[in-house]
Amino acid sequence: MRRIKSSRFQGIRQSVLLAFLFTASFAAGQPKNGTNIFAPKSTPAHTILDLSIFVLVITGIIFVVVFGLLAYCVVKFRERAADGDHEPPQVYGSTQIELAWTIIPILIVVVLFLATARVIHAVQDAPRPASALEVTVIGHQYWWEFRYPKQGIVTANELHVPVSDPRNPRPTFLNLLSADTDHSFWVPELAGKTDLIPNHPNTMWIDPQRTGIFLGQCAQYCGVQHAKMLLRVSVDSPEEFAAWVRGQQQHAFQDDQVAVGRRVFENTACINCHSVNGTSANGRFGPDLTHLMSRTTIASGAAQNTPDNLRLWIQNPDAIKPGSLMPAMKLNDADLNAVVSYMKTLR
Repeated sequence: MRRIKSSRFQGIRQSVLLAFLFTASFAAGQPKNGTNIFAPKSTPAHTILDLSIFVLVITGIIFVVVFGLLAYCVVKFRERAADGDHEPPQVYGSTQIELAWTIIPILIVVVLFLATARVIHAVQDAPRPASALEVTVIGHQYWWEFRYPKQGIVTANELHVPVSDPRNPRPTFLNLLSADTDHSFWVPELAGKTDLIPNHPNTMWIDPQRTGIFLGQCAQYCGVQHAKMLLRVSVDSPEEFAAWVRGQQQHAFQDDQVAVGRRVFENTACINCHSVNGTSANGRFGPDLTHLMSRTTIASGAAQNTPDNLRLWIQNPDAIKPGSLMPAMKLNDADLNAVVSYMKTLR
């Protein structure tokens, strides 16, 4: 009996400790990686956070009530030496209690259902203003392709969108497609995750309310390099976004000094997967490289876009992203240096 009582109080202590740890993690603030669901910067994320707080409050009240009743019963009806061996008084039924534990949970479920349905409707059926930016997002193993149909832009892994001023809103609507398997687009500070399913187009929208860089990643296991299928959303001012669009609409700068590197690039398997405007490269399997050096990262965020990392990525992709579908090109040092020099001009 002592062992039973000890286990009861140990369970209570563990519950209190878990509640404390959860509360501490909730109040800890923004994680260092900048993917904090409790720091929304877009209307869909704000709406989801409000619903989460509401559900947390309801479930917190339930926890306090249930835990309080449990603690009361454990203390009130614990075994005492004076009780002897006789059986305590038995209660064989209570209509009031049975009605309470049936009706109250039903009411709680109905309230949570209505609140959730309201949020789903507000997010999924939001009107699309004429000023909205449209972007087609295509998930690949293991990178992101971004197409701007009206602007004629194709880029990869780093999504650029304009900031949305509440006085002059300009949301961004994303059409989500998959080129192979299931993926999931998730930028916690901007919106909830939305899946990309083959042959099943999906949509979502964001309206970032401040400029800056927002981090996200694929949130649906899609293969061996799922964890490194990262993405960056750059929220620009209207002027910065317009300048970025103009830059992306230009053809790749061709420097005669790197003509050797271009010839090597066009005479290897690189052109089977990649595109560069103004060249014979017209592949669609890998990212468009026309403005490669305008991006901060390579390999879908796995490494910073520096000449050394670019050289290593071409020479041995597994050194940066083990299991990547990009093959090692096996170039000699002279050809490798020439290709890297050529790539450095693609801005």
